[in-house]
Amino acid sequence: MSAAVEQAVAVGAAGEAQPVRPERAPAPAGADRPWWRRLPYVVALVAASVVFLVPFVWLVSASLRPRAYVFGTSLLPVPFAPENYQTVWQAAPLLTWLGNSLVVAVAAATAVTLSSAWVAFGFAYFRFPGRNILFGLVLATMMLPFAVTMIPTYLIWSKLGLVDTQVPLWAGNLFGSAFYIFLLRQFLLSLPREYFEAALVDGASYPKLFWRMAFPLIRPALLVTFIFEFKASWTDLMKPLIYLRNEHLYTLPRGLKVILDRFGYGGDHQQWEVVLAGSVIATVPMIILFFLAQRHFVEGIATGGRKG
Repeated sequence: MSAAVEQAVAVGAAGEAQPVRPERAPAPAGADRPWWRRLPYVVALVAASVVFLVPFVWLVSASLRPRAYVFGTSLLPVPFAPENYQTVWQAAPLLTWLGNSLVVAVAAATAVTLSSAWVAFGFAYFRFPGRNILFGLVLATMMLPFAVTMIPTYLIWSKLGLVDTQVPLWAGNLFGSAFYIFLLRQFLLSLPREYFEAALVDGASYPKLFWRMAFPLIRPALLVTFIFEFKASWTDLMKPLIYLRNEHLYTLPRGLKVILDRFGYGGDHQQWEVVLAGSVIATVPMIILFFLAQRHFVEGIATGGRKG
């Protein structure tokens, strides 16, 4: 199959074999401009970054202050009270909730990435009557609000006996997502069809076309899909509220609701510093994930913009 693919790549538009020459990467836009012309853009980006960072900096600072100073306007944790994190860690099984959130988020992101990619490959490669109508119906499902399908979906999981388990939190993603199907289909449509036809002539099956050729070529889009869904599952509160009853099965957002009820709204002494400490613990893993995958994430977004 590899020989056929290399031959397809080397074939020109006229059907004649041509040598494949590596193209020089274009210079970044604005690289030839003097620094003083780029300065306003840099200042604007720095200002926008500061605006977005201030709420998180205040959150971290407030979580490190005593109760009487929580809602102060200073961005510095003065007075300093790191024992707030010890309090929230001892008051709730945060480690268990973190593990549950990690398992559910990985399962949900993996399921929706693979299923959506497989469906997108079918819409992008195969030609059949009514394909555009069927694809339009898939996109139309994005117009349905969650409240419309919430009760029927709950009844289905209840009949299957899976309420108060973590399965409903991620298993629905096995059927794909209309948004991710659209995103991945656009990437697949940008691939030359001759690659796949050459592999078919060489004896490759349709699953091999997907796993050996399409899957590696759309890796940036797959990574973007995975990160988007991981973040959506990590921050999802509605599904855990609906399906989970056992506290040991709670994900982190559901656990934060318990901490909020216990330390924020409940009791005579509202300990908002403990609630804020729990919020910081829930936020830090997503920040770490973004920094670890930042290069690939930005590459996937930029590639999608060029190919779209």
